[in-house]
Amino acid sequence: MPWISDRPSFVSAHPIYDITSALPPDAAVVTSPHAFTEEDLRPLLAKAEVLCISMMWRDEFLDLTPNLKMIQSISSGVDHFPAERLKARNIALCSAGGTNSRSVAEHTLALLLNISRRLYAARDDQKAHRWNPPRYGSSERQQELLGKRVGIIGYGKIGSTIGDLCRLLGMAVIAIRRSAPQTTQEDGVETALYSDLPELLPELDFVILSCPLTAQTEGLVDVRFLECMKPTSWLVNVARGRVVREADLISALEKGVIAGAALDTFEKEPLPADSPLWDMSNVLVTPHNAGDSERYAPNVADLLLRNIRNLETGNPLVNRIV
Repeated sequence: MPWISDRPSFVSAHPIYDITSALPPDAAVVTSPHAFTEEDLRPLLAKAEVLCISMMWRDEFLDLTPNLKMIQSISSGVDHFPAERLKARNIALCSAGGTNSRSVAEHTLALLLNISRRLYAARDDQKAHRWNPPRYGSSERQQELLGKRVGIIGYGKIGSTIGDLCRLLGMAVIAIRRSAPQTTQEDGVETALYSDLPELLPELDFVILSCPLTAQTEGLVDVRFLECMKPTSWLVNVARGRVVREADLISALEKGVIAGAALDTFEKEPLPADSPLWDMSNVLVTPHNAGDSERYAPNVADLLLRNIRNLETGNPLVNRIV
């Protein structure tokens, strides 16, 4: 048993998701009150053996957690954790990948429908008390998603769930990966590599980013990328803000290089009040909430308990990064 006593001392910290309260009553852990702030968290660190945390993490916490055995990230992204230092301390790090895949996929589908049915424009018309019915010859007609080609960059748990929903609406799905998949791709999904993007982008109606932030994907969407997209296409980002060079995107939107963008993540968050993106009529902004749902905390709690059991029994940890 890796714990000091018969059950691990567990601490959770997040400004929104109370993982402690989401645990079942019979969970085999010793809990502390959930920490909603860093001030709440600091007094709890010394006894923590299992820490469930995300963006509240500070590298200095390693010096304050002598008993720490495992970190369960509350988010899919783990690039803010010091992997090498954790490895040196033999502290396991697991991501929450997959716990919000359905939520992110549904959010992405909502953005696609918003775009195709021009609901963003309808809301603007509503605010202006403007009745704006369809007009003959208008270039601003509503569209159907049936037959539209969508390229999904990053086809892991989130990307593949997005692909499943897109296929249900009759869209042609292209899974864009860093390398060729080791398993057989499901029927009805084309596969392409990052190296294929210059030839592929001109054929796509939508480009969806659902990839992790890595050295390869940081700044992936730049001037050259955007200029390869066709003028009627839309960019949808539910990945990380730094996958997109924001200045290049703003310039492309202003010049009409692409039709528009639906963005859930940004280079700097919260999105600064003076960002041009706020006022662009062809941009949809959501506040990094694609992964949010009433099921999120229970999903993370389920994953956490599985990994605690796996650590106790010596079985492989789910979504282990370190």
